[in-house]
Amino acid sequence: MGNEEDQQQNQTTTTTTETPKPKPRFLCLHGFRTSGEILKKQVEKWPQSVLEMMDLVFVDAPFPSLGKSDVQGIFDPPYYEWFQFNKEFTEYKNFDECLAYIEECMIKYGPIDGLLGFSQGAILSAALLGLQAKGVALTKVPKIKFLIIVGGAKFREPSVAEKAYSSPIQCPSLHFLGETDFLKQYGIELLDSFVDPLVINHPKGHTIPRIDDKCLPIMLSFIERIQEAVARKEE
Repeated sequence: MGNEEDQQQNQTTTTTTETPKPKPRFLCLHGFRTSGEILKKQVEKWPQSVLEMMDLVFVDAPFPSLGKSDVQGIFDPPYYEWFQFNKEFTEYKNFDECLAYIEECMIKYGPIDGLLGFSQGAILSAALLGLQAKGVALTKVPKIKFLIIVGGAKFREPSVAEKAYSSPIQCPSLHFLGETDFLKQYGIELLDSFVDPLVINHPKGHTIPRIDDKCLPIMLSFIERIQEAVARKEE
């Protein structure tokens, strides 16, 4: 009798145990002249209900800051930058080295499902899907499947822009647009390159915003959507 009761208990336990949903892994690309640690502190302002649904990997950009950081006095150094650019943002230096470095990070911390980027990291993240699709970047890693863009914009240099945005970007994407962000108009223009982008508008400027009660359902539904996509892939 004892064995039968044990078997029944085991069967009950097996039946009621719910399989945890997979956590999509995001490589997180910080803003210009900040760091992975700074972006981590900024993102940790988000609700725990959001953070516990994702596996976030924070890395530093490959180049030490060559000038003053806008977060100096707010966040401690060191500060890094992904690549260098001219005043008009039409010429880039060390861009290919940057792309190779991101690919190395994706290999090291992979498999990576998506990218989360802020500012310079957001501009990179949004462009990388198109560059990967054209076979000019991230050729050694699986296809990027999801994007979270905070304070993003398009590249202006023609040879990069032509490859990055020539075809509609169809992966699920979530875009944060700040009401007083100096890049807001460019972030709106970036939306045109995406198929069915999801947008969260917030009242702040060029920053990682907090997730308020109005935005939280949008954020949770987006993550649940990509969780389901990751789960289907694993089946």
